[in-house]
Amino acid sequence: MRVALGSDHRGVQVKSRLIQALQQAKYEVFDEGTLGDQSVDYPDFAEAVAKRVASGEAQRGILICGTGIGMAITANKFRGVRAAPCYDEVMVEMSRRHNDINVLCLPGDLIGDRSIDDMVLRWLQTEFDGGRHADRLAKIDKIEEQTTATQDISST
Repeated sequence: MRVALGSDHRGVQVKSRLIQALQQAKYEVFDEGTLGDQSVDYPDFAEAVAKRVASGEAQRGILICGTGIGMAITANKFRGVRAAPCYDEVMVEMSRRHNDINVLCLPGDLIGDRSIDDMVLRWLQTEFDGGRHADRLAKIDKIEEQTTATQDISST
């Protein structure tokens, strides 16, 4: 599985640790930056990861900023991306089982002493339950198509 990772300055250390853990677990990793702890704008890195996931170059994406919220907002602007901030093992598992999220947004400032490596590996290994959840995602996809079509018409 190919996984794209990106972070702002507040998540760069967590991202570096995750890259090592994912490579050890034999995942192919794309590092979309940032590489240092100088202040940067998180939308730039969310965009890079979301583009990789939306295009199919990566099957999953992981974004890390202070709270994970801004990254999720940005990533969800891309068609086919389902991003959510998750803070613990239950949210990570349910985000996959019920919502089939393909971009995990993590709070670099809020995880504390919990093992973020274990959370991410659980997320990567959890399958989507399908069934009634697939029906709900189909409704979300329909809304996305309708709003995108409306936006395309209004911008011309």
